[in-house]
Amino acid sequence: MKRSFLPVPLGLLLALSPLAALAHMEHGHSGGFVAGFLHPITGPDHVVAMVAVGLWGAVLGPPAVWVLPVAFPLVMAFGGLLGLLGIPIPGVEIAIAASGLVLGLMVLFEVRAPLWLAALIVAAFAVFHGHAHGSELPAGSNALLYSLAFVMATGLLHLTGILLGETRRWPGGRRFVQGAGAVVALVGLFFLEQALT
Repeated sequence: MKRSFLPVPLGLLLALSPLAALAHMEHGHSGGFVAGFLHPITGPDHVVAMVAVGLWGAVLGPPAVWVLPVAFPLVMAFGGLLGLLGIPIPGVEIAIAASGLVLGLMVLFEVRAPLWLAALIVAAFAVFHGHAHGSELPAGSNALLYSLAFVMATGLLHLTGILLGETRRWPGGRRFVQGAGAVVALVGLFFLEQALT
């Protein structure tokens, strides 16, 4: 079963390699896109939370499996706009870390929240993730390309979570997904402790 996951990270690395090469280009268009795409996937606190959205959606099943991964980037884009405009939101780093902890626990304990509540939880955390992305726009970058890229990267992370969550259909898959939730929660707890000190 472990072998079947090798193509996912390997494929992601291969897909990113041309983008990494573009990072050295000097014009703002490439820099904006590449910086936006890399921002979510190079921060472990962002990665675990965004993968957990897909995992939790898979645990909840349809329609949550697509509602949660659609709600997050939509609301995240709004948070990104707030960050781009320089509108402050208190406790961004704490909320980002808490998102990993909370979403990881939802997956670990297979919390069957109603769809509206699950979407509300995901959307609330999305505002903080988006704000962090938007407020860190590199100088001279194209804000639109940067924003589109971080939304795309987020969608890929959600898709990764969904694919991992679909292993629940296989023998031992349920425990694997719960274990992934535990890892996400532990990473979130680590970053929460860092954010609070």
